Amino acid sequence: MITFAAGGRQKDWAVVGGRLLTGLVEVSEGPAVLDRSGLWVVAISFEGALRCLRFERAQPLGSWWVDAPPWQPAKQWRSSLDRDAYVAAVEHVRERIALGDVYQVNVCRVLSAPLPAPPDLRALGAALARGNPAPYAAVVSAPSADLHVASASPELFLRRDTDRVESGPIKGTAADASGLTGKDRAENVMIVDLVRNDVGRVAVPGSVTVPSLLAVEHHPGLVHLVSTIGARLTPDAGWPELLAATFPPGSVTGAPKSSAVDILRSLEPVPRGIYCGAVGWVDADARRGALAVAIRTYEWRDGRLHLGTGAGITWGSDPAREWEETELKVRTLLAVR
Repeated sequence: MITFAAGGRQKDWAVVGGRLLTGLVEVSEGPAVLDRSGLWVVAISFEGALRCLRFERAQPLGSWWVDAPPWQPAKQWRSSLDRDAYVAAVEHVRERIALGDVYQVNVCRVLSAPLPAPPDLRALGAALARGNPAPYAAVVSAPSADLHVASASPELFLRRDTDRVESGPIKGTAADASGLTGKDRAENVMIVDLVRNDVGRVAVPGSVTVPSLLAVEHHPGLVHLVSTIGARLTPDAGWPELLAATFPPGSVTGAPKSSAVDILRSLEPVPRGIYCGAVGWVDADARRGALAVAIRTYEWRDGRLHLGTGAGITWGSDPAREWEETELKVRTLLAVR
């Protein structure tokens, strides 16, 4: 745990939950702090590295984005899997499904571009707010914590309000609603069952519900199928127990989760980083918070800007169509100005 001097670090800021947070005073890698006190920004890499950042000031976002400088898009993007390699990965997953090893796997690729210094995240955040607005958008510019993230996530990983918890997995993507298929609906139901099981590990028996199944949500340039799972936490379950039961998110791993993760380790050549992890906020005093699945997410690390994209693979997958889905998901993000 790192604690900063009184007054907080002024160069660090975050925009989460529609608020501007400033004055970074503490950085922790332990989830127990989320059940103590303070207002926290939470970022978890897909590989499980957790950073919790406590800020001392929060204010309405107001016109924060209005006078941001223009965003200069990165160039020379390189994909961790090219088209042929991605198609081959889809075929491999289908073979593993045929063998009975797994039912669904979310295969991702990471685009990266050289960028020696961190980007202007205020410029990028403003560009995303204009060109790709999202319900769980988050921007974290915290050099003191070595965290540089801009997310336009449409997907709820976990929302907690005292003892109530909710998750909203997305599975099924198309350019418009007419393009959604039976494969998309079957995939969504698979992940709903997985999330019900995950949340059920820390829920009061009988409290897990599915208030919404296969709802169509419209976002810039595409539509998603979204379902909602709700539950009531047991009295001894806090953020550490909830995250242990549910992370990594089922929608970006597969089913069964453990088998899917093993397959992904063999297929994906680079770490995902924050992409497909989680990002959001926790108000420990109010026992409330909301974490997004970190999709549609830029991250700067190791001298490169990273942006991931992926698709859920089932037996009914067409490899060429799955590649096109990864292209569709990233197209609007690459075009923001």
